Amino acid sequence: MILKAIIDDQIYSLDVPDTVIAQGEAFFEGLDRDMDKGWQMSRDWVDNPNRIQRCQIVADKLLTALENENRRLGLLTAGYLLKRLPNLDEVEIDIQGEVQNTVFRFREPPPAAKPAAAARAAQAPEPDDDEPEPQEGMSQLEAMEQAGNDVTKVFRVGKAYRFSVFDHHTGEWQDSPMIAEAQEAERMRQAAFKRRYDALRQGGN
Repeated sequence: MILKAIIDDQIYSLDVPDTVIAQGEAFFEGLDRDMDKGWQMSRDWVDNPNRIQRCQIVADKLLTALENENRRLGLLTAGYLLKRLPNLDEVEIDIQGEVQNTVFRFREPPPAAKPAAAARAAQAPEPDDDEPEPQEGMSQLEAMEQAGNDVTKVFRVGKAYRFSVFDHHTGEWQDSPMIAEAQEAERMRQAAFKRRYDALRQGGN
């Protein structure tokens, strides 16, 4: 699989063999165990990094591997990103020491990703106008976990604060405005988390 790594103005095209992704799980789990203990992300300590934060941390390791021309570590860290973030196309790695500013971009999923579901939908009877359409949303736990992955924690940028929300339609992270106070940033982050959670519960993405 190919992963494009953007570092400053350079683009590295990393050809990660399928065997690295298939057989590298022991290495990937070792990375996760290390991050389970918490991690210093720039100026902030994160007790339990979520999936995106873990990939931002590993992307920083990928940067070091590329700078040191360590091919083996580069392929393994790229394999971790590809395994943990399906459809990942490119990673733009922050080089200013702000790990949480690393950005992931994704390929569009294939249009026939769920042929069985599409076939069932085609065979389903027309809904009665008087009956509400059934929703196929996530469970409470699934929605909470996914919302936690899609909305980052508040992080500090200079003297201000912000958070990021993953936009599944564009495949990119959208940064919040710069917010002067941490409490206000957390309030806005909680509102964004609730909107994402509600959408997932109702079957949206």
